[in-house]
Amino acid sequence: MRAALALGRRGLGNTWPNPAVGAVIARDGVVCGRGWTQPGGRPHAETEAIRRAGALASGGTLFTTLEPCSHHGKTPPCADAIIAAGLARVVAAIEDPNPEVAGQGHARLRAAGIRVDIGLCAREALRDHSGHIHRVREGRPHVTLKLALSADGKVAGPGRTRVAITAEPANSHVHMMRAQHDAILVGIGTVLADDPLLTCRLPGLDARSPVRVVLDSDLRLPVSSRLVGTARETPVWVFAGAHAPQARQEALAGAGVEIARIAPDRTPPALPAVLAAMAARGITRVLIEGGPTVATAAVRARTVDEFVLLQGSAAIGAGGRDPFDGLTLEAALALGRLSERETVALGGDRMTIYGSA
Repeated sequence: MRAALALGRRGLGNTWPNPAVGAVIARDGVVCGRGWTQPGGRPHAETEAIRRAGALASGGTLFTTLEPCSHHGKTPPCADAIIAAGLARVVAAIEDPNPEVAGQGHARLRAAGIRVDIGLCAREALRDHSGHIHRVREGRPHVTLKLALSADGKVAGPGRTRVAITAEPANSHVHMMRAQHDAILVGIGTVLADDPLLTCRLPGLDARSPVRVVLDSDLRLPVSSRLVGTARETPVWVFAGAHAPQARQEALAGAGVEIARIAPDRTPPALPAVLAAMAARGITRVLIEGGPTVATAAVRARTVDEFVLLQGSAAIGAGGRDPFDGLTLEAALALGRLSERETVALGGDRMTIYGSA
């Protein structure tokens, strides 16, 4: 099952709107088939594993990180493929909360005489499939908030001056995080201050760049920005207020940017409404890399499921920008009910991951 979980993680950020499932088929103690959800969400992991196992699947055991689907979508039900392959047993980490499945896949397998066991490595699977679960149950994606803090707890220099806080190992880890999320979200303040590209720039993973999302009530996003300049290569979605100038929308749309208006007008646009709109379009995992305004909005809306804190070794000094508006780091963690999961070294920097209780 842990091999199946590792396979499933290969698809994180690349399978939405479908979950990133992993599957392994074993017979007589030998692995004879492996699969994971393919780009765009299909083929599914189970059918991939069956295809690779071929005739060896008959009489074997399928380990899958999520209940096999039982409904007709863009592909036939995986439960039917499992039955047709002659598998004798299915071990699923968790049941699929999707109401179109929700136990029906397991029931169909049992009705066909296949032994079904549920719960192996369930905790790990719940974490890996958190995006799918949140989207189905709460109508929003899983949200990861990433912040890089200097040794004295600042995110930028005086006047929002951009400062290099972390070194290459930590920076490379952030690019991997981008590749494992469906979308990356920032506020217009970050775009105006830094003109970021927000792509994954690890060798060989440039195609794994997430959808880039900007909260921009007044549509101030410059047409000359790097985001707009690359919008036809890597999607850019902008959430604006109802009052934003139509001429600005037309200029950005003409450059390939997708605009959605969220009411009532807020600065930034109301984050829960934005997350709901993103989920409706299939997004399951969002990485927030915005500045203090967006970070504070996410914490206060209680939408942060995971908080990744990268701590640099150098101080910024007097006048540096705090990570939250009107909140200490400790208060933000308490408000979000986030507790420490693990701390690891990334070169000379430190990464601490906090998760929701």
